[in-house]
Amino acid sequence: MQHLATFRLYGLAGWQRMERLFDAAFGSALNPLRHLGSLGFLCFWLLAVSGIYLYAVIDTSAAGAYRSIHGLASLPWYLGGWLRSLHRYAADAFVVLMLAHLAREWLHGHYQGIRRFSWLTGVPLIVFAFVSAIGGFWLNWDQLGQFSAVASAEWLDALPLLATPLARNFLTVGAVGDRLFSLFVFVHLGVALMMIFGLWFHVQRLTRAAVFPPRPLALATFGVLCVLALGAPITSHPPADAGTVPAVLALDWILLFLHPLTYATSAGAVWWAVSASLLLLLALPFLPQPARAPVAVVDAANCNGCRRCFADCPYAAITMVPHPNGKPGKELARVDADLCIACGICAGACPSSTPFRSVADLVTGIDMPQLTVSTLRRRLQQGLGALQAERPIVVFGCDRGARVERLAGTDVAAFSLICTGMLPPSFVDYALRDGAAGVLVSGCAEGTCEFRLGQRWAAERLQGQREPHLRALDTPERLAVAWVDATDAQSLAAALQQLRQRLQGLPIATTALPARHG
Repeated sequence: MQHLATFRLYGLAGWQRMERLFDAAFGSALNPLRHLGSLGFLCFWLLAVSGIYLYAVIDTSAAGAYRSIHGLASLPWYLGGWLRSLHRYAADAFVVLMLAHLAREWLHGHYQGIRRFSWLTGVPLIVFAFVSAIGGFWLNWDQLGQFSAVASAEWLDALPLLATPLARNFLTVGAVGDRLFSLFVFVHLGVALMMIFGLWFHVQRLTRAAVFPPRPLALATFGVLCVLALGAPITSHPPADAGTVPAVLALDWILLFLHPLTYATSAGAVWWAVSASLLLLLALPFLPQPARAPVAVVDAANCNGCRRCFADCPYAAITMVPHPNGKPGKELARVDADLCIACGICAGACPSSTPFRSVADLVTGIDMPQLTVSTLRRRLQQGLGALQAERPIVVFGCDRGARVERLAGTDVAAFSLICTGMLPPSFVDYALRDGAAGVLVSGCAEGTCEFRLGQRWAAERLQGQREPHLRALDTPERLAVAWVDATDAQSLAAALQQLRQRLQGLPIATTALPARHG
């Protein structure tokens, strides 16, 4: 297992380099490598819409299937061959995106802890996707569909489960009847319907699950698939014939790669490879893992039931329950330890997490034991007090983003949080009133937050678009943000230097909080 972990770390470094290249081309917000899951959903919706129409117009009987599908070419281009081609290319794209999404989540280690549920519900979808896709070729019942059906039957026959070989169903023309085609319809459509439930189950523990990519990325993806469907339309092979062995087949290597692999090796070898791969994927979440970080803690005396933590939790780990004080309508946040990922975003959402409260020990409605809001305020006071620079700067960063500790110096006090989303916006105002000339807030690049929504909520709070929001600053130029990749220390340093230069043109801050040590 140590070799597997080492390979994963090397693979992660390579993946991150590729992501940076795509960031440079598309920007992090529209980087397709950062939206693999939602792009997969987009392709699934395209498959569903086009599939419903195709199912409505084709004949699913043994005698009429080939004729009706082949006849799509005689319909208007947007209702016939083009739509059929779009359906195929969307299926190819869906499988590629699904496997890429799986690889990315594995490389990032997103398969243990509370992510175990999403991982274990996602792995079976791989099987569903290939079963449904392969079954789709059978409905056409041309030479490619016949080849796929025979190859699948021979592969299944390698299992000692059936007394009668399945391949006998395709040896003669009369063996293929409407009853067998009803099975084909179930394999293709029934399994696809099961996938809808499986996809819902896969994301049901995520708040605001991304089931649709950003609009520009969605339109671009749809455009590429449309161009492929127009430029390289999918056509049928000659009709299936049990007495003829096709010499040449235009094989879809993405969806049907198991067939040539079986003939190149053996059915038993492919069964072992597929079974071992699935078992390994299912076993990954149960491998030994590092000690789990402490989860968020609610303090009933300071929780006013505002529901902000409930609304902002990315993993639906917070529910609202009646407050123990018994007041009608009064609620209290409750943390489900099995779902909490210990990101601290809830602490940043709590209105009681303000450093302006004049108490020595700041206790908030919900907080992180490993880095409380009170601890952060004390460190901020000590860090600013230790700086002797004319224009001191405070930098708030994220443990998962570019390392802000490296920026610490004679004029910079740097503080790294579990996630930038746990930073109460009032800390920016507090730092400026406590002597800082400027504040730099840093975190993961847009769309790359380790905890899904931390960067987004932090940005919206600083922009005044989400509660609790940063109040309007007297001099907005004193605040800078830098949403950068974890490996992009250069951009973070550049953002700090730009803030320094901007502060040179501003008056020296003289405001200090009278109760900063209270």
